[in-house]
Amino acid sequence: MAKLKVFRTPIGFHDAYVAVPSQKAALAAWGAEADLFARGLAETVTDAELAREPLSKPGQVIRIRRGTDAEHFRALPTAARRPSPPKVGAERSPEKAEARDRKTTKPAKTSRPRPSPAPVEQADAAIADAEAKYRKALKILEEQEQALRQERKRLTSDHEANVQRLSGARDDALRNYHKRIEAWANEE
Repeated sequence: MAKLKVFRTPIGFHDAYVAVPSQKAALAAWGAEADLFARGLAETVTDAELAREPLSKPGQVIRIRRGTDAEHFRALPTAARRPSPPKVGAERSPEKAEARDRKTTKPAKTSRPRPSPAPVEQADAAIADAEAKYRKALKILEEQEQALRQERKRLTSDHEANVQRLSGARDDALRNYHKRIEAWANEE
């Protein structure tokens, strides 16, 4: 079997890891249609700690969360900064101050509600459900394969015993035939 390598690509707040023999196999496991490696969106993992779980489940995509909620919130862009107040005495005429205010003031942003993470959570739940169904179906197939192997073993054993019994009967018939041929030849 080819040596396994571990590859990683970001997917939202998670990283998708997979242990496969090649980049092409990694792209197939992720379901990627484009070469994520050429675009710089995927990489080979060299950290043994990060590679341990994917190597324990070769070919299976492992999702690992990238950071905590607090780290994700800290990474959000900060609010727009206010312009600094004018220096005292810098502008003496009210016309200039008004013109400056018109240039620097921006229309007030309307407050929008924060987007809900519910669709992402539903998608995660659907993926977990699909994974559970897949594992259950795979277990059923493995049990059926085991039953078929046992049936094949029993069938082979019965066949060998039957052939041995029939070969013994054939050997007896052949001995009797030779005795009769010898008796027939002696009569003449």
